[in-house]
Amino acid sequence: MPRRSVLLFGGLVLVAAVVLAITTMVVVSGRDSAASGSQPVTSTGQPSVGGPFTLVDQNGRSVDQTMLDGKWTLVFFGFTWCPDYCPTTLAALNATKAQLGDRADNLQIVFISVDPARDTPAVLKDYLSSDGFPEGVIGLTGSPAQIRAAADAYRAYYQKAGEGEGYTMDHSLTVYLMGPDGKFRSALAGDLSPERSAEVIRRAMDRG
Repeated sequence: MPRRSVLLFGGLVLVAAVVLAITTMVVVSGRDSAASGSQPVTSTGQPSVGGPFTLVDQNGRSVDQTMLDGKWTLVFFGFTWCPDYCPTTLAALNATKAQLGDRADNLQIVFISVDPARDTPAVLKDYLSSDGFPEGVIGLTGSPAQIRAAADAYRAYYQKAGEGEGYTMDHSLTVYLMGPDGKFRSALAGDLSPERSAEVIRRAMDRG
């Protein structure tokens, strides 16, 4: 199980984590081709991001891409033993949701694990209940083949680094904004504040 001391945020620690997240929640150019920079990456035409997947949520229920239908969704790949990027990104998304106010009611966050060997549904459920993370985050895991298929659909990079119990996972850090039709709309750039990120999401919602 991940050490909760790494995951719990409070007081000034939470503020520091959110500030750090603004500089670390980047659009990575691993195998995905989303551009990085000071402006959000927006879709043009039909970008090849997103697609069919079959995974298991933190309650042990099988889900597929239809879970995106009818709601705006932020999709993020990571793992529960991640010491920095994953918890700080989740904390930053919590601040972004707060900036959205009532419009956050139509926004869900989906955290897809790239470490299925350790991230069972029970582990995901415990991890996502940590203080400072958004309420209602949907954690997804599955077999190695299912995780690979989902990552390929989103053009997300990940790779195991190290051996033994202390191994880690290298992974891309793109946060994908998907529309109620399940299609890609935008990716949040790394230097956006929660206020600016909320503005990008709000504008996408206005466009539909």
